[in-house]
Amino acid sequence: MQGQPSAQGGPSVQGQPSAQGPRPEQAAARKGRLLVVAALVAAVAGGAAGAAGARLSGVSEPAPVAALPRAAPAPSPGPTGLSATAARVLPSVVSVEAGSRGGSGFVVDGRGHILTNAHVVSGSGLATVVLSDGRRLSARVVGADDDEDLAVLAVDYPGDLTPATLGRSSDLSVGDQVLAIGSPLGLSGTVTAGIVSALDREVRLGGARRTAVQTDASINPGNSGGPLVNDRGEVVGVNTAIAAGRGGGNIGIGFAIPIDRAAPIAERIMRN
Repeated sequence: MQGQPSAQGGPSVQGQPSAQGPRPEQAAARKGRLLVVAALVAAVAGGAAGAAGARLSGVSEPAPVAALPRAAPAPSPGPTGLSATAARVLPSVVSVEAGSRGGSGFVVDGRGHILTNAHVVSGSGLATVVLSDGRRLSARVVGADDDEDLAVLAVDYPGDLTPATLGRSSDLSVGDQVLAIGSPLGLSGTVTAGIVSALDREVRLGGARRTAVQTDASINPGNSGGPLVNDRGEVVGVNTAIAAGRGGGNIGIGFAIPIDRAAPIAERIMRN
């Protein structure tokens, strides 16, 4: 370090004309000042060179990434509203497989009886029901009313089933919230929500024209025989038919057999 300042600073100091040479103490002080100035210049130059090198190399220290703001976890008191309704009803709903046909159904009592549509099991004496937990049980067709498009199945192990609560379709009003639960297109445990669009809508069900509950809850092939439930989880209808467009899909107009008519028919089938 000392050799560099003397090489740079020496000529500029010693080359000045002077009538009298500097005294030794003055020369020593001037040399010290030159050493200090040269050291500062070297330090600044070194820092600038380092910064330039960092810019040329493109390497920089990455800035810390702050966590994105998130809402605090919601308390979990359990399902409420329509979530609670669906959770209460789903264990009672089954998928029904009968030959090449498929649909839905729901448990109506503690003796292993399942209500579905007659067209779901048409021509079959046996069927397979798939429970909400995925277990498969063999079922026999107890009987059917083709004119009303209703059928009753029975399984041999009723202890594995959870009966649904039957409500009163006569208590429904237009605008009431409802859920349609079933296996549309084979997708078991599907829940769709809507409202009661009309009461006593006359449509063709089975072999004759019957009144039905109209709903805009999405109903598709495979929903047949599944329950239409109110916001208390009570079955108020049996999903049976849809009005379809040219493509055959749901257009927001579905029909369910009122439970006030379906329940007595199911009881009659079970008695006979």
